[in-house]
Amino acid sequence: MTIHNLSDGNSVLNCFIAEIRDKDIQKDRMRFRRNLERIGEIFAYEISKTLNYKTAEVTTPLGISECRIPKDQMVLATILRAGLPLHNGLLNYFDGAQNAFIAAYRKYGKDNKFDIKLEYVTSPSIDGKVLVLADTMLATGASVVLAYQKLLEDGSPIHTHIVCPISSSYGVEYLSKNLPHKTVTLWTGAIDEELTNKSYIVPGLGDAGDLAFGDKL
Repeated sequence: MTIHNLSDGNSVLNCFIAEIRDKDIQKDRMRFRRNLERIGEIFAYEISKTLNYKTAEVTTPLGISECRIPKDQMVLATILRAGLPLHNGLLNYFDGAQNAFIAAYRKYGKDNKFDIKLEYVTSPSIDGKVLVLADTMLATGASVVLAYQKLLEDGSPIHTHIVCPISSSYGVEYLSKNLPHKTVTLWTGAIDEELTNKSYIVPGLGDAGDLAFGDKL
């Protein structure tokens, strides 16, 4: 699996990552959502550099212009609910893409142990297309792997891009062991070393779903 950690370089992405982490700025839910959206837009731009392109003729008021445009068909998939603002940012750039949605959650048992449950999946065929699977946090990596495997029931993508602004080193390693090496790329904005016994990323940013949309019961 190819890994691109954009925080290894200097760009405006680092500002948005810093703001979604900041406990004071997080109090503004609209700003938190907008920052995730902007992060999605940056990842979309970077992913666009990896696509296959074709030449198209565009008629202007004064003549014909040859333009290079992507020829890959794309499916944007997101894990609800935290991934929605990130997904919207990706969709702002890949506006012609088809979309898939996955509802996943942690079902806790004893001793803080949990299983990942998938309750709802809606997806077009991904066969022969470029799949972009987005989730704001990559903690254990289990939900991303399960979502990916579920989506494969609708075909085989030519390549899969996984977008997770904040990742744990454990989650990155888990994906590396459980996903194809040649046809999957992970895009992240930060890799944090610590994962608590409740599988929370430290320093992380907290619960992205609650920060974006409010507390849940």
